[in-house]
Amino acid sequence: MVATSSLERLRETNRRAITTLLAAEGPMSRADLVRGTGLSRTTVSSLVGDLIASGHIVETADRGRPHKGGSGRPPLLVALAVQSGGVAGVDIGHGHVRVAVADRGGTVLAEETVTIDVDPDGQAALDHAAQMVHRVLGDAGVPAEDLRAVGMCVPAPLDRRSTRVRTGILPGWREVSPADELRRRLGVPVFADNDANLGAIAEVGHGAAKGATDVIYVKVASGLGAGIVLGGRLHRGTTGMAGELGHVQVVEDGQVCRCGNRGCLETLVSASRLIGVLQPAYDGELTVERALELETAGDAGVRRVLSDAGRAVGRALADLCNNLNPEVVVIGGSLGASPALREAVRRAVDRYAQPDTAAALRVVPGLLGKRASVVGAVSLANAKVTA
Repeated sequence: MVATSSLERLRETNRRAITTLLAAEGPMSRADLVRGTGLSRTTVSSLVGDLIASGHIVETADRGRPHKGGSGRPPLLVALAVQSGGVAGVDIGHGHVRVAVADRGGTVLAEETVTIDVDPDGQAALDHAAQMVHRVLGDAGVPAEDLRAVGMCVPAPLDRRSTRVRTGILPGWREVSPADELRRRLGVPVFADNDANLGAIAEVGHGAAKGATDVIYVKVASGLGAGIVLGGRLHRGTTGMAGELGHVQVVEDGQVCRCGNRGCLETLVSASRLIGVLQPAYDGELTVERALELETAGDAGVRRVLSDAGRAVGRALADLCNNLNPEVVVIGGSLGASPALREAVRRAVDRYAQPDTAAALRVVPGLLGKRASVVGAVSLANAKVTA
């Protein structure tokens, strides 16, 4: 009896792995599910049969490509069965709140973004987010009672054991559990993660790293963070602190960082710091958007500052690549669109990483831009409610 119960629990865990992957990445072949979950071909075939029989997934009319460019008949794809109701994604950044409402297939039906300083008061920011969810549900034509789950990101690491913000990165959120607080306001399950992790989920499922299994997503914006995908699964670490690239110490006696340490990489390459370096050389207020326009126009000063930032990021990233040996590094965030920054990251990785590691690596811009985190939040909500 005990052995049977243990086997059934294992089988249920494996079923969730398949449905979670399909929720994040959309239709996939059975071979793709084998690679993405790490399960055996026999196990995947059996579980897919069970899930089709139970109505959780369906075979689609579409076919994929033969694996590795083969010339055989393309494989049939399977996908989650479209179910009733909707989900919401909430992206809370240091200076904005973005909300998207989507159907159970992940198609965004309505979206809204407002500019707001969320750092000083977490409770007020969550009040605002809850009001936005109700408003965007109305825009999407989804009744509030049909909302199944909410995925949510915050620009700080969350302690996996307590689900609380434990660092000083968000001063007005310390000891707040964002998921619990938003759940209390909305009355539906809420699942929270940090912005870089959800950006990684989005770019692997729908963006520049689609189909890759070992990925580092680097978000360069008001802060600096990384989301790490290993073997097709997000790696959060024991307490949820994996990927805090911005808090690698690069200057022993450097500027005090908002995390409480000194000389963190983030103090050199955050958007506010780079704009502050550039501002004295330009008339009028300089913004990230304006700086990127100047770069496109060939401005030497902007290119130099962004290249210096990319070199610093790439130097720290090279050590991480040596340890993880990823196939893709995706550069996202508000500064991820900068060719100068991205090219400097590539050169630094080539110089400081092991040659074989660097040669196997692609450094690419994110395809989802500023929407990566909210797309990842929608994927998280769909994956959780499906599981």
